[in-house]
Amino acid sequence: MAPEITVLAALVLAVVGYMVGSVKIINQGNEALVERLGRFHRKLTPGLNFIVPGLDKVVWEDTTREQVLDIPPQEAITKDNIALGVDAVVYWRILELPQTYYAVEDIEKALADLVTTTLRSDIGLMELEETYSSRGRLNQRLLYQLDEATAPWGVKVLRVEVQNITIPERVRESLELERASQSKKRAAIAEAEGKKRAAIEEAQGTVESIRLISDALKEQTNPQAVLQYLVAQKYMETNYRLGQSNNAKILFMDPKAMTEGMAELMSPGHEPPNGGSQPPPGEPSNR
Repeated sequence: MAPEITVLAALVLAVVGYMVGSVKIINQGNEALVERLGRFHRKLTPGLNFIVPGLDKVVWEDTTREQVLDIPPQEAITKDNIALGVDAVVYWRILELPQTYYAVEDIEKALADLVTTTLRSDIGLMELEETYSSRGRLNQRLLYQLDEATAPWGVKVLRVEVQNITIPERVRESLELERASQSKKRAAIAEAEGKKRAAIEEAQGTVESIRLISDALKEQTNPQAVLQYLVAQKYMETNYRLGQSNNAKILFMDPKAMTEGMAELMSPGHEPPNGGSQPPPGEPSNR
């Protein structure tokens, strides 16, 4: 009786062991690969799964969630021969676990090497200023190239972000000097433009003032008095401005004489200094 009980117990233990060995629980967000007699058999999905012990073997289990690959700083040379230190972050996930497992030995190392090579290649097509001003375009170009290259591996590159671009100290100092020079140049141009506009506005104001004075003199019965007032006013303003200068040499003139001279010039009967108008051709002169 004892031997029968022993055999029965052994059978029970064997069945229990077989059942336990055939049960595989896969966590949510993971997948696993099963090989049967050394060949790929099937993929296990999250939840309760059964395999055939002795024939089936779980060879790999990995996550299908989004993963982050941090690329350490890499040296890259720009189109204008400046060495930069560039690092990036790649967001990716596995789409087809069997393809990833059988297509490449170490997926993370393969991704890191591919990102480094592509990053150096793209930086080599850009000048230094472009690497800063066109970083978004660089990210998009990297994303397109990496996604296309990793498609046979069964993975999907979701985002690529170039984080830091470092330049040598001597290049940084040179760029700062260049920016300062450009800033001074822009300031000088702006100042010149401002002076130009001010001069134009002042000239336009002078023209308008002359026009208004001319119109006013035409309407006045005694234009000489008006002219004398305006000249005297301008004379006082000029003397005041000259008096503010420490190095100015001031020569005062009689405003009355100036006014009388201008009034004589404006009088209808005034003749030019050359003796008056010339007679028409063919007519004798009065000399």
